[in-house]
Amino acid sequence: MQKINLLYIGIVSLLISCSATNRLTMGAVEPAAVFIPSDVKNVAIINRSLPSKGNNPIDQIDKILSAEGLQLDKKGAEAEISALSDALARSGKFNEIKIIDTPKEVLKGLGVLPATLSWDVVESICEANGVEVLFSLAFYDTDTQVSYNMTTMEVPNPFGVKVAVPAHEVTLNTAINNGWRIYDVRSKTILDEYVFNRGVVSQGKGINPVKAVEAIKNRDETVVQSSKNMGSSYSQRLFPYSTRIARDYFVRGTDNFKIGKRRAQTGDWDGAAQLWEKELNNTSPKIAGRACYNMAIINEINGDLPTALDWASKSYADYKNKDALRYLNLLKNRLSRNEILEQQSR
Repeated sequence: MQKINLLYIGIVSLLISCSATNRLTMGAVEPAAVFIPSDVKNVAIINRSLPSKGNNPIDQIDKILSAEGLQLDKKGAEAEISALSDALARSGKFNEIKIIDTPKEVLKGLGVLPATLSWDVVESICEANGVEVLFSLAFYDTDTQVSYNMTTMEVPNPFGVKVAVPAHEVTLNTAINNGWRIYDVRSKTILDEYVFNRGVVSQGKGINPVKAVEAIKNRDETVVQSSKNMGSSYSQRLFPYSTRIARDYFVRGTDNFKIGKRRAQTGDWDGAAQLWEKELNNTSPKIAGRACYNMAIINEINGDLPTALDWASKSYADYKNKDALRYLNLLKNRLSRNEILEQQSR
């Protein structure tokens, strides 16, 4: 068995060392998932969610959780809205962000996305508050599942000595479910409709299940903090964001590729490109195709996507480099996203 493992490791190492390409990563900026026109300066946020009453309590634990749940839904929704408002303010994109009282007729207590608001209602709210876009927390709901487990816990006996006694351990799995809509009153367009959820796990021990539930501390604070994080996370859909993208480049074929690899590994990409450029007229179509491909890579690194596209096209069309065709599609996709990014920045 040991010989087989060593043989396997040797084969994998050989394959890696013989690979014709190396991988690099570079920074890129992606367009926002949700585009709010740049001339929108005043926005408002409403809370359509009503605390869910859930099922009728059937025992003492259900009574405790039901009573807590009503307040938890309210506090969690308010925390999420406040966090979104703070994130929008920090962005500097808007002149005014209002959290407004929601008309009773649009409140909903469902645990799913309710029907969209009518444009008459949206117009009424926006005109009354002098805003162009309305953010709506369409629903917010916490759903708690309870599980039990027998365990032990230490309690002091009459002499003050801690002894192990049978105990109940209760685990509360709280799912935070919510959804947002964004209404653009001017174009009568729903700019976004997004549903997401997170979970919070809390545990407590007690001599009986009720005491175990009562022993759980900081559950409310954890749910409220998670709700704040969700509000901040949702705001990220509205702005461009930085990411890392991966690319492969050729490092084998001639000595120039081998030396170019070492230069690239030291960060000297322009020096590597000087060597790749020498292979563009190589009599071997395979080598020339790899050189064209790598010239596409260096141009993408330098931010010149149209020239990168030309080199990748030449690598595939003139020299049948199949890797270049895949890369060509990646470049076209990135160019398309950059056009969206430029539109969003106007």
